[in-house]
Amino acid sequence: MRQYLKHDEWRIIEEGFNPDYQRASESIFSLGNGKMGQRANFEETYSGSTLQGSYIAGVYYPDKTRVGWWKNGYPEYFAKVLNSPNYIGINVEIEGEQLDLFKCKTEGFVRTLDMQKGILSREFKATLNNGKQVKVDATRFLSMSEPECAFIRYAVTPLNFTGQLAFEPYIDGDVENEDSNYDEKFWNILTTNSKNGEGELLVQTKKLDFRVAYAMNWDINTRNHKVSSSHNAARTSNRVEVKASENETIIFDKFIGVTSSLNHQNEQLISKAQQRALQAKTVGFDKMLKIQINHWATIWEHSDIKIEGDVAAQQGIRFNIFQLNQTYTGDDERLNVGPKGFTGEKYGGTTYWDTEAYCIPFFLATAPQHVTRNLLVYRYKHLQKAIENAEKLGFTGGAALYPMVTINGEECHNEWEITFEEIHRNGAIAFAIYNYIRHTGDEKYLEEYGLEVLIAIARFWAQRANWSGEKQKYVILGVTGPNEYENNINNNWYTNKMAVWCMTYAAKALKIVETMNPSRYQAILENINFKYAEETAKWAEICEQMHFPFNKNLNIFMQQDGFMDKEQMMADDLPASTRPINQHWSWDRILRSCFIKQADTLQGIYVFEDEFDTDTIRRHFDFYEPRTVHESSLSPCVHVVLAARLGKQDKAYDLYLRTSRLDLDDYNNEVHEGLHITSMAGTWMSIVEGFGGKRVKDGKLHLNPIIPQQWKSYAFMVVFRGNYLEVKVSQDNIEIISHAKNEATLMVYNEKVTVKPSESVTLSLKPTYYA
Repeated sequence: MRQYLKHDEWRIIEEGFNPDYQRASESIFSLGNGKMGQRANFEETYSGSTLQGSYIAGVYYPDKTRVGWWKNGYPEYFAKVLNSPNYIGINVEIEGEQLDLFKCKTEGFVRTLDMQKGILSREFKATLNNGKQVKVDATRFLSMSEPECAFIRYAVTPLNFTGQLAFEPYIDGDVENEDSNYDEKFWNILTTNSKNGEGELLVQTKKLDFRVAYAMNWDINTRNHKVSSSHNAARTSNRVEVKASENETIIFDKFIGVTSSLNHQNEQLISKAQQRALQAKTVGFDKMLKIQINHWATIWEHSDIKIEGDVAAQQGIRFNIFQLNQTYTGDDERLNVGPKGFTGEKYGGTTYWDTEAYCIPFFLATAPQHVTRNLLVYRYKHLQKAIENAEKLGFTGGAALYPMVTINGEECHNEWEITFEEIHRNGAIAFAIYNYIRHTGDEKYLEEYGLEVLIAIARFWAQRANWSGEKQKYVILGVTGPNEYENNINNNWYTNKMAVWCMTYAAKALKIVETMNPSRYQAILENINFKYAEETAKWAEICEQMHFPFNKNLNIFMQQDGFMDKEQMMADDLPASTRPINQHWSWDRILRSCFIKQADTLQGIYVFEDEFDTDTIRRHFDFYEPRTVHESSLSPCVHVVLAARLGKQDKAYDLYLRTSRLDLDDYNNEVHEGLHITSMAGTWMSIVEGFGGKRVKDGKLHLNPIIPQQWKSYAFMVVFRGNYLEVKVSQDNIEIISHAKNEATLMVYNEKVTVKPSESVTLSLKPTYYA
């Protein structure tokens, strides 16, 4: 852990500049607006360790796969999140010397991410080697309302001299990905141009022909300046020289327009970027800042969680919600939620099973319905690619295996134990369809898109399972479950459970669509050559006779067939010096250990909670949680939900802090590589599904709240069937406030509660309801 950030309810604050923390802070203070994102690199020159990071949503590079030994079925490329041209740069000279915080003395350094407003700011005093001292105030934001525009205000005040300042705004296309497999640069620079007050740059990916145009414009608060411009093959810049008096503040505003071929014709890219930059300048920094603040106010109105009495917990959840909302807005069905969002390059791709398992619950309850629907449509449009992915591995007849990592539907993950074996991802995608429908009531989605996906996934499971003559059961061999610290195992309980559920639900979905729209039903079956009687009978047979590892002595489901052959140890017995074990142990040692990277069997119990009574859940939690090292960012949140369900409030609270402050406190010593965006949705789950006890059953919203003793109160918003409800929980009461247009009915502790529009209902808290 590394704790250097000040606790504050609405802001992330770094006081004092430490170069050792710079790359971590670049991740934590990142900005995005759904269309593009930017690590918190400095605008001015910085010669210390840094990861320059600028990213454009949907633009990627197919970096040739690099593996030690090629295996049939490996993808030919790994889709890299593309580090794009640096558009924030403003070099600053003070009496001829470059301002560089790695080389000069700094005082009063404060970096602040205002999450309520979506603004990043810095202030500091710098004393340069020439003895000149300046005060700097820098503010920037990526517009949420105009997502092709970025705004920077850079103010310099001479403190002990009157003299020459120079600002050099630039756009630099000579960038590279730190994670390039072959040290290759991924961009061709097609055009650079500059003139006084403006600059443009057009780049093209060396493969796939994505094109991105950048244009800059600027303004300054004094007429007493001299301007020149220059450009070369990779860079465009202006130079603005100013004579500044002592204690006179010179304000330099930079306006950037960014357009991509995803949204514009190639021949229009530069002109559109120029229009965006000029439009930004015309409206002005101050007015656009007000619009930005108002836009974020609307976002927070629907997604905020308020915690009273625990600033660290409050800051943690808001940081997670902020990053989710600035990563994905749901307006473009071609986009998804990348595991690092716009904060770093690690992992590549933009889509993992994280989206379906963790992010969809968040967006279902906090955003308009179309946001989640677009995430599902994204997968539907990749169905043919998923079928092709399965064909590469030997599956036939329209069976689909969705990729573990993708950006366009093709598998691009090249570790065999993940690519070939972590097939449970198919189950998360199918369950997301069910989860969406049970929340929204939008069964029409099945006939439009969902049924085809469900059938293709069920076909995969029917072929992936095989009959065991020894066990006289169907088995699924050679898999990796959610716990990636076990590879090539047999009969992972979670995987087998998801397989059975998928085939069962696909059969139900067939009946639903046949009843709703017989003509559409027939068209689907004919289009995919579906043999109803034969295929559904096979599904039913496999589901009825699936093998699930079970230990009679412990009376629990085993994570996989050989789990009890391992030496049984507890995570608490591991020395702190060896944690995380993935940074200290060999992979061989990890695979032979009983230690669990993330919830696996417990993941299945979380998903199918209604099938298990409290005693069963408790037995499994008490067995598996002590063996879990939580070295996946996706792990703590599931344990919080189950611990809260079991009345284990201290455990739930401790794990909540871990998931909510995973990046802020750098639990896994890896935040310099980027943030854990998708797991941040798990932090929301921890509160709303964990402490709030939110469930959806039989078309009804259920709440069963408890409250940690460390909190005075907490409150969250949830949208269900179009009704926005606010839930406030104190140590004594629960208040349900309706922000809906219609009367809303829900279940609280299994008692029916009705709330009229703009009214509220108050009930007594039952903190031991489950236990």
